[in-house]
Amino acid sequence: MIISVADPAQLEDLAARWIPTAQRETPTVRAVLVLDDQRQVVAFASRAASAWPEEESFRRLLIERMMRDMDLGKEPAEELRHLHRAYRGQSYLVSYWQRTFQSRKYLIVAWHDLGRIVREIMPTLFAESPQQPRATVVDEDSRVIFGRTLGSGAYTVGVPFPTTLYGWKVTVSPGKGDELAARVENRKLLEIVMVLLSCVVIVLGVAAIVLSAERERRMSAIKSEFVANVSHELKTPLALIRMFAEMLQTGRVASEEKRREYLDIVVGESERLTALIENVLDFARVEKGRQSYDFAKGNIASSVTNSCNLSRIRAEREGRPIHSFIATNLPDTWFDERAIQLAVMNLIDNALKYAHGADRIDVTLTCEETNLVVRVKDNGEGIDKEDRSRLFERFFRGSNRLRSPSGSPIRGTGIGLALVKHVAESHGGEAWVEPILEGEGACFGFSIPIRDESP
Repeated sequence: MIISVADPAQLEDLAARWIPTAQRETPTVRAVLVLDDQRQVVAFASRAASAWPEEESFRRLLIERMMRDMDLGKEPAEELRHLHRAYRGQSYLVSYWQRTFQSRKYLIVAWHDLGRIVREIMPTLFAESPQQPRATVVDEDSRVIFGRTLGSGAYTVGVPFPTTLYGWKVTVSPGKGDELAARVENRKLLEIVMVLLSCVVIVLGVAAIVLSAERERRMSAIKSEFVANVSHELKTPLALIRMFAEMLQTGRVASEEKRREYLDIVVGESERLTALIENVLDFARVEKGRQSYDFAKGNIASSVTNSCNLSRIRAEREGRPIHSFIATNLPDTWFDERAIQLAVMNLIDNALKYAHGADRIDVTLTCEETNLVVRVKDNGEGIDKEDRSRLFERFFRGSNRLRSPSGSPIRGTGIGLALVKHVAESHGGEAWVEPILEGEGACFGFSIPIRDESP
């Protein structure tokens, strides 16, 4: 349209031919200028008649600076070209053609109204909707010309205009770009969390395997030690029984008193052997959850007295006599006689083994409120503080009480006190070690409740 209007043969009526149709045909063109080969303006038409100073300023800018930036010497000479550049802090867009008429060259320049392009054209081109991407136009200094600032991200792309507005750049983002970016960030966060959780699971798994292997190793060592200790515990009374039985069998006994003494030793060691076997069998039943008790109503004093009598010979032989103190008029209750007897014998056996320096063992049975309480006390070296909390654990044996004063190892299974605790709790009571100062001996006890009915 501008090319046909700005015909060098009809320059005198340029304004009359262009302005009436400019609003419809070329709405973005603000003014049209025609320059000859001497850079003189030979025709000029403007849609803004009242803006003469600004237009005069544009004329000088065109002649003095813009023409130097135009590709005027390139072929083909009459091709439509555009110049978009900032001058004096303001952005300008011009379209220009070179025409030849009667051997003279003319330059036709169309000055575009950038404000109108931004206000009227761009809202139509870049209208926002859920189906269309959002767009922002920025100038040479990255200032927003149109639209709103878009965040940077994988879904935001900025490219220069391919034609006309070379100095500006359009930044495009999908209509749901923020939502997509948020999803990507959430997914990244989720993946990071999953990786961290995987690392934690791997570390925990390795730790569990190491701990399990260490536990299995310790249990294997404990079982091996348990088998060795039980074997030794069985071997000692068997050896004594066999030795004294052979002496009685061959008749190598000096007197009737010695004969009775040997028989007492055989009976005592056999009872000790029986108690040890009962311990092991009871422990096996407890471990398998098959332990059962035969409750009957009676007086617990007889069971405690029998336990003391069965252990008395061994205690006197070791120089630590047993002194029993049984309260009178004790009420009857429901209990398993064999289990209570086994628990008392285990406490006495524990005192005989580990009470270094003791010269007596006291066994008491009293009634305290609604419980019958059995205590076994010695006046030996006592128990280390660090061992008190673990004394009733299975297989546990105090760290510095495993050797006799002579230096020989003290054999034991490590299940006696665990069985005492199980017997007491199965009767509805509890087992404990009383807090006595170190060096003043040790006192173990357990209680069973007084019941009128079978548990």
